[in-house]
Amino acid sequence: MAALDDVAKAPEGVPSLVQRYRAVVCDLDGVVYRGPEAVDHAVSALSALTVPVVYATNNASRPPQEVAAHLTDLGLHVSGRDVATSSEAGAAELARRLPPGSTVLAIGGEGVREALRQHSFRVVTGTQAQESRDETYAGVLQGYGPAVTASDLAQAAYAVSAGALWVATNIDETLPTHLGTAPGNGTLVAAVQRATGCEPIVVGKPHAPLYRLCADRLGQPASQLLAVGDRLDTDIAGAVEAGMDSALVLTGVDSVTSLAGAPAPLRPTYVVPDLRALVEDYVPAETDYSWWVCGADRRRITDGGWDVARAGSPIEQARAGLACLHESLDHGELDIRGAERLATEIDYWQ
Repeated sequence: MAALDDVAKAPEGVPSLVQRYRAVVCDLDGVVYRGPEAVDHAVSALSALTVPVVYATNNASRPPQEVAAHLTDLGLHVSGRDVATSSEAGAAELARRLPPGSTVLAIGGEGVREALRQHSFRVVTGTQAQESRDETYAGVLQGYGPAVTASDLAQAAYAVSAGALWVATNIDETLPTHLGTAPGNGTLVAAVQRATGCEPIVVGKPHAPLYRLCADRLGQPASQLLAVGDRLDTDIAGAVEAGMDSALVLTGVDSVTSLAGAPAPLRPTYVVPDLRALVEDYVPAETDYSWWVCGADRRRITDGGWDVARAGSPIEQARAGLACLHESLDHGELDIRGAERLATEIDYWQ
């Protein structure tokens, strides 16, 4: 396994990657922290940024202030205003469609309930709904919560079947925990979906509303923001949907190998080893006739294998190699399995 390059600031007069944008929209799990612990270099890198940062999370269970407190404990200076959750995006979507004071059934953690209260909805929980069976609901906001029960899902299904506007905070199928992989909100949403035959409005990544909420909060157009994340199917896909450039940081879920076989809508604008790269000058891969070049690395694919004229640093190899693989994939010269196989031969951690 190759060691990461030392990260240096951009040369004087050369704009760093982040200086190309007015603000950053940053994912949390796998980018800033893993569970209670900070990702290496994340806190110092984010503290050094001179542009605003909003932290966007699909996790609907915690209120923004609670997330901000976690980030503050790690060493960042963050307030609840700097955190945007999928619960907030869901409540905003309902507020756009329902009159003020409407009764909304809240399924999920405290983050769901608090987001609805911020928009002056009358909030009813699943337990309260079970006790008051004559209630009529204008909407349902369904998000993850560790204490969500089968009864809560039943109440959501009853309300949706009766015509309530149904918004899901996100449809992540799994949830990483310290014990392993647990069912995520997408699994719980699917239960209501199968019971009702209805489709929810989804606001979290990979859909655009959460990113649009961040843009509104920053007062900037999406085209002037850089979305940073570690997952292709949520962070990067959501950025593409919202019209934002994106940086895949290789400290979390997705790797050079998984990116090698990704279709165009899941490909980031930039690939970086960790958050320190935000203050570097970004060296992209560029084509030189039949070769792809990134910094000192020069390579191409011939006869289904690598032809390397010159090997660069690990991240240069990754960027040049990915450009080769995506070109061959798009031209039908490689299939996904072949692209992923060649990606494992790049001198970078997978």
